Amino acid sequence: MCKINDIYQTELEYLKDGIKNSSNPYHTFTLSSLNGIYPESRTIVLRGLDFDPLKIYFNADYRSPKIQELTKNHFCSALFYDRKRKIQLRFKCQAVLHYQNNISRKIWSNTVLQSRKCYMGPHSPSKSLDEWHPNIPLEYLKTDPDKEHSKEGYINFTHVELKIMESDLLQLHHDGHIRFKVINGNKLFFVSP
Repeated sequence: MCKINDIYQTELEYLKDGIKNSSNPYHTFTLSSLNGIYPESRTIVLRGLDFDPLKIYFNADYRSPKIQELTKNHFCSALFYDRKRKIQLRFKCQAVLHYQNNISRKIWSNTVLQSRKCYMGPHSPSKSLDEWHPNIPLEYLKTDPDKEHSKEGYINFTHVELKIMESDLLQLHHDGHIRFKVINGNKLFFVSP
């Protein structure tokens, strides 16, 4: 008998481990949003997780296309895949953007200097350039900014909360795949793989 509650709880623990463990395949995931009528996908670093209700978190530059897309349409999807264990997690999500508020300030205050310099870039992410630029202040190519100077990056910092509306888990097995959905964190049911 397949116990989907146990499988689901195991995957939530793998997600939790993925926050700090960069060797965990769930440390990064694919986020898809809509750019008008076209989907856009990109790799994101998992920064946080809440279980009840299920939410995942990441950070982004406010000037980036993904934030502009999520501002226009809050609905998106997140895809995690563990190649070794052959498990795929798909989430239908609603994004909540925390920009220049108490939540973003709290997350920023715990952001290391090395990461803060990524938000200090003079160019908006995805902007066309005439020549290559690392998009961090040149004086910080080989070092981190001091705490005071790093505060300049906060204007571009956004903390994104993804409220999970539906989870779809697929475990690939040579003798029969297991697939099920979780709606609003509590209704689990099998679906055909």
